Amino acid sequence: MLIKGLSAALVAATLLAPIAIAGSVDVNSADAKTLARELDGVGKAKAEAIVSYREKNGPFKSADDLAKVKGLGKKLIEQNKPNLKFDSGKAGS
Repeated sequence: MLIKGLSAALVAATLLAPIAIAGSVDVNSADAKTLARELDGVGKAKAEAIVSYREKNGPFKSADDLAKVKGLGKKLIEQNKPNLKFDSGKAGS
């Protein structure tokens, strides 16, 4: 019985671990590897698209600006909104 309880606890910890370690990320300074690691549903290609767009068009001011990046839909942006920061895009930063 104890082993069964421990197994369930390990499974729960494994499933919840990504939620616990996900942190906020500044989309104006993070590299593609960091964006892909920290944002749900953002892999290498989308992360590189974010960086490329930022390099061509300047810093993002808000989550709504991310919708201008090809491949990023509103649902994906809303899902990640709690983890998005735009500190590097503000004047004086």
